[in-house]
Amino acid sequence: MPIKIQSDLPVKEILEKENIFVMDESRASHQDIRPIQILILNLMPLKEETELQLLRSLSNTPLQVDVTFMAVQSHEAKNTSVSHLNKFYQTFPELKNNKYDGMIITGAPVEQMEFEEVDYWKELVEIMDWTNTHVTSTIYLCWAAQAGLYHHYGLKKRKLDKKMFGLFWHKVMNRKIPLVRGFDDMFLAPHSRHTEVPIEDIHNCKELTVLAESDEAGLFLAMADGGRKIFVMGHPEYDRVTLDGEYKRDVSKNLPIEIPENYYKDNNPENRPLLMWRAHANNLYTNWLNYYVYQSTPFDLYGTPDFSEI
Repeated sequence: MPIKIQSDLPVKEILEKENIFVMDESRASHQDIRPIQILILNLMPLKEETELQLLRSLSNTPLQVDVTFMAVQSHEAKNTSVSHLNKFYQTFPELKNNKYDGMIITGAPVEQMEFEEVDYWKELVEIMDWTNTHVTSTIYLCWAAQAGLYHHYGLKKRKLDKKMFGLFWHKVMNRKIPLVRGFDDMFLAPHSRHTEVPIEDIHNCKELTVLAESDEAGLFLAMADGGRKIFVMGHPEYDRVTLDGEYKRDVSKNLPIEIPENYYKDNNPENRPLLMWRAHANNLYTNWLNYYVYQSTPFDLYGTPDFSEI
């Protein structure tokens, strides 16, 4: 799939070296098809790293995907340059009159705070409500999944005794649902979090359908509203060394952290991390783009008055 991004986005060169088909605005404008419009609300502090991970994840379908990046206006980013944000990101007031085929809301390192204590919480609530009428399908990742479950269904998170950290085995539920089409019965996926939404609370919420869960890590994947809301409690977009970087960062700061589970060969942090989740991660994003975005979205985004009627 060609991903359409701005010609001078810094991660473009990395993606091209990885043989990922990246299309700039000039070439895309000459194709006589309607690209799928995807909006990414990037709440992570290292925004360029997250950009790269998500663009990789969206690169495995024959669809042309036009990606727009959004940042919250009510929070000052400290780890990404102002020039990068000004050039490649837009804010909600600039985008709220648009409609999108799909949206991804990333995690954020604020999970140990109460939701209402997060400085951009009111803005995020407004954005989450806005998706109901302006986005065909939205994926909520990690902390955003907890935020979405709390805001939409009143499900509260709880602190864990220790960080859920590493690769964990998950079992597929409701196999006939297209979002998990092609998944193996059991698969590994990364988690990196200090909180969780209890799996029993999720099962007891009649609006939610659980699609994958873990005996150790709890929820991995659930959906609601026929796939218009998708909640991913882990980090399928992580690359090979993301958990490695988080582990070594915490060790260097003398923070309490255990070796990520099922991640290093022989459980030795000196060994290269094992990449054992990429195929299922790609399958998840491909299924989402195909079955819940491309197959569901109206051809004329602006000819549909209200997505809640779909």
